[in-house]
Amino acid sequence: MRINFVESEFAPLKRVVLAQSQFYIPEEEGALETNFLSESNHNLFENKFGDVADLYPEMQNKWDKEKENMEQLLTAYGVEVLRPRKLTDYEKALGKETGQGYANFFSRDPFFTVGPLLIEGNLRFPHRRLEILPMRNILLAESNHVEALYLAAPQPDTSQGAHSETGPFLEGGDVLVYGKTIFVGYSGLASNLNGILWLKALLAHWDYEVVPVRLHPDILHLDCALSLVREGLMIYCEEAFLDGIPEVLTSWDKITISLKEASLLMANGLPINESVYVTDQSFTTLIESLESYGMKVETLDYEISRIFGGSFRCTTQALLRVNR
Repeated sequence: MRINFVESEFAPLKRVVLAQSQFYIPEEEGALETNFLSESNHNLFENKFGDVADLYPEMQNKWDKEKENMEQLLTAYGVEVLRPRKLTDYEKALGKETGQGYANFFSRDPFFTVGPLLIEGNLRFPHRRLEILPMRNILLAESNHVEALYLAAPQPDTSQGAHSETGPFLEGGDVLVYGKTIFVGYSGLASNLNGILWLKALLAHWDYEVVPVRLHPDILHLDCALSLVREGLMIYCEEAFLDGIPEVLTSWDKITISLKEASLLMANGLPINESVYVTDQSFTTLIESLESYGMKVETLDYEISRIFGGSFRCTTQALLRVNR
């Protein structure tokens, strides 16, 4: 029986979903007009639509290679790596016909794991709303036993249009697990308070405390501004927290980054355990800081993934993280 459980952000990673690299740039006008996108993103997307594999084949090859290298690294540490299926021709055709495009590139956001619960969220961007489907077979296999707890947030309310702010929206990039304390960010770009309140009511049945974290409007997800590296050590962007860092974290050692560095996904690394942390090879200052705290730092080139708005945490979603 395959039990899933996530104890914390830094408990030893044992099983994980690693994303694919598929994206069709939406035709819908204004679909990607958000402040969190870097200049490189805007230059790539401006006045263009279509599948990245067709528009930028060399970039697509490098993007695929990044995931292959990540899988090799995780496997070397004994982590079981699962991959979502590729999008079907029907799914691609539907995305083209609607003008909303399609996405199958960040496994962190469509679902998340809290303790023993597998929870499907809701993504704010319409072109990402069906991104859960390529990994649904994984979740069904994970939950195919009597102890499974597999739930989904209510479908977003689109009675006022596809871009209604009602939600509830709840994205895995906003959800950080620290034992019985669950931090959930909201900036206006992803999760919203309706989603957080739904999660708070749900998790209260298992004695979890949900802590809403209000973020700077240029921050997409909480994991773009905060990384819990190990007990007592974090990477964080002070400017991103409009009400300050959550009280339970105030005494932790802090490696601080700027809002600009946060936009480059410097906080979006991945702890494999409390001793090993994965980050981009270009973040030399961050690497030195982590090493000064005794961390072993593994590095990869993740440039293309970062251009598309996510890094190591965004492209992975833990199924099993436990200290046993």
